[in-house]
Amino acid sequence: MPRSAAQITEEEQPQASTATSAFVDRNGAPVPPGQEIAWAEVIPADQWALYKQAIQAMRRAGVRFLVGGGFGLASYTGRWRNTKDMDFYILPSDRERAMQSLTEAGFADLYDSLPYDRGWIYRSTGGGIIIDIIWSMANRRAEVDPVWFQNAKSLLVRDEMIELVPAEELLWCKLYVFQRDHCDWTDVLNLTYAVGPQIDWDRVLRRLEDDVPVLRALLTLFGWLSPSRWAKLPQKIREQLGLHQPQDVSPEEEQARIRLLDSRAWFAALQPRDRPLEV
Repeated sequence: MPRSAAQITEEEQPQASTATSAFVDRNGAPVPPGQEIAWAEVIPADQWALYKQAIQAMRRAGVRFLVGGGFGLASYTGRWRNTKDMDFYILPSDRERAMQSLTEAGFADLYDSLPYDRGWIYRSTGGGIIIDIIWSMANRRAEVDPVWFQNAKSLLVRDEMIELVPAEELLWCKLYVFQRDHCDWTDVLNLTYAVGPQIDWDRVLRRLEDDVPVLRALLTLFGWLSPSRWAKLPQKIREQLGLHQPQDVSPEEEQARIRLLDSRAWFAALQPRDRPLEV
């Protein structure tokens, strides 16, 4: 079932209501009226016009794409971060058509002003925002494949229905972004907190193959960060990775640990839905 960008995650769901609602959460449960604070409404109108222009250009060219990056993360956490870019994930065979569609829509190759590695991404720019076309991980660990599309979910973002990078593949990709000047583990922690209990962990393990220790490290950190939410992860994945139950702590201590990692507003579940994340 297509979902609205006003959806909320399981742990944020209010008390049940008998009122009719047009919005549903990840599990298909109705969201009561008055709770539909959509993260998409935080996007500045001028930026959204450009994102929409890129979306429609790709559709005219017949290129199927999945939205990831900050938009993909926001769809699962309910909190958006204004990175001034949108990531489109495509099959490698579609990259030429995708690049051409953005050129025809008025977007220029960013390489001319800021060189980048063309082996896994095409970066275009216009009006102060960036549109990334991605067909491979930056580390060349893997390329986008049809399974991504088979498991994609639909989401209504303002007036555009888009398909999302599945949570499993989004987590898989972000696990490897661990550079000194850019680390995506805050995103993975947010994703795990929001939808960890519903993730298909067997698929994640198959994707990781010999890299499972990276996931074990992430979930060990997650258990220290939020023992209460860690306990809601499926028992099977905890047993498979040999993870031990962390010591319970108070909600105040969990928040203190969140601030230890970064004092800025990075932890989605603690931030209001009508303001962008800071990290």
